[in-house]
Parts: sequence; C-alpha cells; structure tokens
Amino acid sequence: MPGQELYQSNPPPDPSQLDDALLQWSVKLDTKNFLSPEELKSVQLFRRAADYIAAAMIFLKDNVLVDRDLIADDIKPRLLGHWGTCPGLNMVYTHLNRIIRKTNLDALYVVGPGHGAPAILSCLWLEDSLCKFLPEYNRDLKGLTRLVSRFSVPGGFPSHINAETPGSIHEGGELGYALSVSFGAVMDKPDLVVCCVVGDGEAETGPTATAWHGYKYIDPAESGAVLPILHVNGFKISERTIFGTMDDKEITALFTGYGYQPRIVEDLDNIDNDLAASMEWALSEIKKIQNAARSGNPIVKPRWPVLILRTPKGWKGPKEFHGEYIEGSFHAHQVPLPNAKNSSEELDALQKWLTSYNVKDLFKENGTPVDEILSIVPVEPEKKLGQKPESYKGYTPLAVPDWHGFCAEKGSEESCMKATGRLLKEVIKKNPKSFRIFSPDELCSNKLDAVLEDGNRNFQWDIACRNKGGRVIEILSEHTCQGMLQGYTLTGRVGLFPSYEAFLGIVHTMMVQYAKFAKMASETSWRKDVGSINYVETSTWTRQEHNGFSHQNPSFIGAVLNLKAISARVYLPPDANCFLSTVAHCLRAKNYVNLMVGSKQPTPVWLSREEADKHCIAGASVWKFASVDEGVNPDVVLVGIGVEVTFEVIAAAALLRKLVPDLRVRVVNVTDLMILTPKGSHPHSLTEDAFEALFTKDKPIHFNYHSYPLELKGLLFGRPLLDRVTISGYIEEGTTTSPFDMMLCNKTSRFHVATAAVESGALHNPKVAVVAHEIESYLKHLAQKEKDYIPAHGEDSPGIFDTPKFD
Repeated sequence: MPGQELYQSNPPPDPSQLDDALLQWSVKLDTKNFLSPEELKSVQLFRRAADYIAAAMIFLKDNVLVDRDLIADDIKPRLLGHWGTCPGLNMVYTHLNRIIRKTNLDALYVVGPGHGAPAILSCLWLEDSLCKFLPEYNRDLKGLTRLVSRFSVPGGFPSHINAETPGSIHEGGELGYALSVSFGAVMDKPDLVVCCVVGDGEAETGPTATAWHGYKYIDPAESGAVLPILHVNGFKISERTIFGTMDDKEITALFTGYGYQPRIVEDLDNIDNDLAASMEWALSEIKKIQNAARSGNPIVKPRWPVLILRTPKGWKGPKEFHGEYIEGSFHAHQVPLPNAKNSSEELDALQKWLTSYNVKDLFKENGTPVDEILSIVPVEPEKKLGQKPESYKGYTPLAVPDWHGFCAEKGSEESCMKATGRLLKEVIKKNPKSFRIFSPDELCSNKLDAVLEDGNRNFQWDIACRNKGGRVIEILSEHTCQGMLQGYTLTGRVGLFPSYEAFLGIVHTMMVQYAKFAKMASETSWRKDVGSINYVETSTWTRQEHNGFSHQNPSFIGAVLNLKAISARVYLPPDANCFLSTVAHCLRAKNYVNLMVGSKQPTPVWLSREEADKHCIAGASVWKFASVDEGVNPDVVLVGIGVEVTFEVIAAAALLRKLVPDLRVRVVNVTDLMILTPKGSHPHSLTEDAFEALFTKDKPIHFNYHSYPLELKGLLFGRPLLDRVTISGYIEEGTTTSPFDMMLCNKTSRFHVATAAVESGALHNPKVAVVAHEIESYLKHLAQKEKDYIPAHGEDSPGIFDTPKFD
C-alpha cells in the first residue's frame, strides 16, 4: 500500500500497548439497576414517544398515530429533516427532565446538531411547552396532528432549531458554536446548568476545538456550569467522524488533557441506567466544585465532568434496506426511507418502523401521552426546558454612566479607545454581574486597559486572575469570544467585543447566523427584547502600517451592512467625544448588531461634548469650522467617514483654503453610516430634503471613506444624481510603511482629496477652472515629495499630522 515503506522504518504504536492506566481517568460507575423500575419504564416510554413523533414529523401529513395502514397520501410530498441525531437528542432531553423533576435543577438545553429540530419539538410537545407559546399545538391529538403535519412544510416549523423553537438560545445551522454559547450563557448565572450536546461532526470544527477550554474562564463561585455531552454516533452526511474512529483510550486521553473528567456512556443494553447514573454523577461533581469555590476554598484547576455518549446513528430506525445498512451508518443521517411516498417497499418499511414503537402504549385515545410519560416531566412551568425564563424573557438594561464626564477638551488630542476604556471601567462598576468584555487577546493593544485598573481578567487557570471576579474574557479565539457573547446576550445580559479590525471578519458568518436568529426572534411574539451585540473595531488599516498588509482588512463593515435594516448599525465616530457618545448609545440599545469603528491612537478632538452629542444624534453634520463661509453655497462637498480619513479631509480643506481661496468648500462628517441609504431602506435613512440640505442638490460630492468604496456605492444607490459623487477608500494597498504612506497608497491622503475637490469644483466655479490644472499638478508634486521622503528617512515628514489651522 502507498506509504507502507514509511511504516517499516517508523511503525505506528500499537494501541493495545498503550498504558492501560490511562483508562483510570475515565470515570467508572456501577449503573446496574440505578433507576427504579417505575423510573426506568417512564424514561423508556418518554423517549420512545419522542422518537416516534420525531420520525412521524419527517414523513407523515396524516394518519399520525398510524391507526390504519399507511398509504401514499399519508406521506408528505417533500421529505425533509434529519433523523440520525434525533434518538440521541431525545435520550438526553428525557434524562434531563427526570433529573429536573427529581432535584429541581435549573437547566437549559443547547443542541449543536441544529437539524435535530424533530427531536426537540417532539419533547417540547410532550412536556406541554409548545402550547404555552403556540396554543394551536395543544397536547392532544389535534395538536399532535398539527405538529406532525406542519413540520418542515411552508409556513410550518423549519427542519432546524431556531428562534421559533421554545427554550432555544442557539441556532445550529452553522456547526461549531454550541459549546461556546453555552459557556457564555452560564456566566453570572450561579444556579444555571446548561446541558450542551455536541455532535461528533460538529466536534470536528475549529471553533468547537477551542471551546472545550471554556471552563478555564468560568469562576464556579459566581457562575453556573456547562455539562458537555459529546454525542458520538460515528457518521456525518456521508463520511465517518473523527471521534467515531477514536477508541476509549484516545478519547479519554484527549479530554483528560483538556482538563475534564470523562465518563463514557456506551452500554446499549443498559443505556438508560448508564446515562441516568452518569448525569447524576456529573451534576454531583459540578456541585462539589461550586460548593468548594463558594465556601472560600476553591479547587485549583478543577476537573469538570464531560460525558461521551456512544449510540448508533439513527438508533431504533430501519436496520437495513435493499442490502444497505441504515441504522449505524450515514444512510440514517437525513431521511432513511426517502422514497416512501412513491415506493411500496419503502412505504411498507416505514409502516414496520413506526409501528415498532407500539404507539398505543404511548398515547391515549385522545392523543395525550400516557401518565407514565408525564410522570418525569417537571411540574413547575419555569423548570421545563422549553419555558426557562433565561431563554426568552429578555434582559435588564445596563446602568450606563453619563458619558459627558469622560470627554476630552475640544482642540486637544485623545485616543478614542483610551477614552472608551475609562467609560467601560465605570460601566463595569455599575453593572458588576450583567456586563462583560469578550476580547481576543488584544485588550491592552487596543488601549482599553483602563478596565483592568480596578478589575481583572477572568482566566481561572492563571493564578493572577483566579477567583477575582474579573469582567474580561480574553482568549485568542474570535469564535469563542463571539459564541460566549451570544450566550451571554441571549440570556439577558450585555457584552462588548473589541477586536483588531483585520480579524473581526473571522466571525463574519457567526455574526450573520446570530443576526438571523435575532430577526426571527423579533418576529416571534413571545420573545422579549435583548441587549445588542456590540463590536468595537480598532487597530484599523489606517494605523496598521507597522504590522503590514496582513493586518489591513475593514471588510467586517460590509458584512454588517448586508444585514437586514432591522439589525444593522454601523458607526464611524470621528473623534474620542463622538466615540464616547456612540458607545453609551450602543450599550443602551437593544436587538441590534452594533459596529463601532475608531482609532486607538491619539487624534484631534474636533467637537466639544455638546457638539458631539448633537452630531451623533443627527448622524452627520456640516463642520462649519473647516468649511468656507460656514459651508454656505459650496462649489464642492468633501465628506469624511472615519477617524483618519476625516483628518485628511480637514487637512485638505485647510490646504485648499491657502492654495485656492476662491474654491468654496463644505466639509461634512458622517458618523452613522446608515443615514446615507435611500429613504425608507433603513430607520436611520435621511429624507431627500435632509440629504440635499447636507450634500446640496446638485454640487459635486467627494467621499473619503474608511472602508471599501464599493460599500459606499451600495449605500448611496437609489439617491438622485449619483454621477456627481466620487469616492476614495481602502483599495488594499500598503505594507510595512508609515502612517501617511498608507494614506498615499490608498489615495485617501489630503493631496488626493484636494485634487478631487479642485477637479470637480472647477465645473461650477470659473475662477477655480482657470487655475485647476496648475493646482492639481502642484498637489501631485506635494504628494510625490512625501512619497520620496518616507523611504529616505524611514518616517513621515515632521508635522504632517499636526492639527490643521484655519486662521
């Protein structure tokens, strides 16, 4: 075989020769007869009923209890759904119910395999949680018929878990995030346990691989706990899973290394006793760790429990068909009998499968579950997994301090991030249990370190941070930060995610998935408002000349712009005072995806606190101090959007005042990007009259934009007379160079802005037209001189970033 010659010289280790002592790390329990006969019967009946309903939901539109032989008309015209994961999800749900009923546990259930909706919906119906939010799904035959027949059809429940699913705080459409969401959900919720099922396909993702470290950021004195269950059923859509090919020793070694106590649950002949004993053991271990921390004697590096549940894919479904295995293979992943409507053989197989559950043992004649099934359902509504308040009752808004007290003096210089850090420090003081910062190891680099002056990080494996109530989660994985932020937000709190601009795009698709969840939540009457997801984007390309091309990428702005108008908010405050106003607003706002882009370097403070307040409320304004005759009757409008590119607009205006005094320039700054969109396309859109008032009715407009010009073109599309608009922005130029050379390379420098102003202003002002060629040539000459100076001296020319004067 290929590569065999390598093995001859360096053979792989024989697994049988591995140290058997390793398996001592895998917890052993006596599970025989753990449940009483009554409990065992109830558990088995509940999950049998859940499995039956899940299977029926995929196939049936009528005859939902198979009271008669199935016919083709009983089968849905289009079969959608994922059967393979359902038996495992139902099993875990069943046992959680039993434990909640027995111990009064506060629990949420987070499911990584998002296409396991049939399982979750069947359990929600059995525990009567669907009916609370959707009265048409009563726990009777009529409600069951509606549930089964309306699953995965137009207007019905989708085939995946989403915001319309009671009890859900995570949509598993994109795999990899369930575990990090779960860790975020338990922060500052000391009594909450989130049971998180991670599919063995999902476990192959990079985000999940890092999220296993989440416990290293959970202080058991102040927060709840996550019970991870890795569901190993061996197959993805058409391939074996990595974890499915690992033996017990390998899995034990992996999770022991992560810092867990693994317990492998795989006794299929005794599975309910095995899982019941394992879950009770896990919860007792969690309680032991929490009690130690809360009594003042925390366990250093506690080993939290993790369960490895091994069951066949599509367990109890069809064993095989036409000579191909279904149960325990990838054929069980989606619809095991996909031609049941058109093939009499498959229809017969479906009949045998569904009747194997002995439906009459599960439901009464009126369709309600038998009493034994209901005996393990929690009695108190708020204890039921589908009715936990944390999953849908919204949030308590933050107490945000008055930002005016943190402002810098107009005319001084200040870092937007330094000022914001001081504000956030006070936010933490006022909201010690409902606000956290999730930062990918860049907090100090991003100049937000003021939040650490009276506080700390919350890294429990670091002796310097352990058990100190830190509000900062700093881990290099952007995926983990995003997942934790989502879990924290959707369970009623508020968070902030600061990041290098170039790498915030790593969570692009996660952000979009969250926005879709939020959109559906806003259209779901019973879900209450939650805080906004808040991003601070800094270390931007305009000042990443030292790290080079790899650290230059403002594309996350475009990702947010693509969201529905109900969600998207993008702000580019021009100075520290405006940034303070914007942060304070975003921390108070609800249901949005807020993106704030600003500089960490000291830059001029253009506006006083009062001016900044008015400017941010308006979203844009004419900056009279930089305009000719305070902007009245201009020949050209120059617009800055972003800190450094606005500086270049101001510098260009000052330069033009000297070189072309006859050119009438109006300077506008835009801080709320969404105002530019045509009227009606966004709640913040300027009316046509307001747009004309800012940008004139017909005069040339030159935008100097922080991000890609194409984004701005898309925003402006639909506004009249766009042929008068020119745009400069980031064009992916520049490497390890100087700050001003970055402006030159991307044609956003003052010389480029001034050239554009002269060229377009000459169309309306004859006096400018006379000197236009001369002035444009001189501006290009000045730009070239700077271009020559920088490599010769290794820095920008002195005074290039001095604040422009308009005397």
